[in-house]
Amino acid sequence: MEGTREGLDAARARGQRLGRPPAMTGEQVRQARDLLTLPGNSIASIARLLGVSRSTIYKYLPELADGHRPAAAQIPPPGPRLAARLAITAPQPARPDAGSGDNAASGRAAV
Repeated sequence: MEGTREGLDAARARGQRLGRPPAMTGEQVRQARDLLTLPGNSIASIARLLGVSRSTIYKYLPELADGHRPAAAQIPPPGPRLAARLAITAPQPARPDAGSGDNAASGRAAV
């Protein structure tokens, strides 16, 4: 036990970050807030766009916990690099080898 604790303390002293990395960057949190101000965007669609779960959105945006979406007046308008509106189109067609469970179609041998 002492060796483990000493190793962790030494890693911290070197400035290494320990543990799981954050699921969302500060930029992604800002983008989620900006997208939520627009009435056509759902939390689920924003989560899909950012590649995280809905619960992660709620975790990083605690103001949503009471069920209220932020008003546009409370959040500054999106910067020039952020999308002004989330555009979700029709679902993309699945690749023929994706999700079929058949490894022969993808050229991989079954193990």
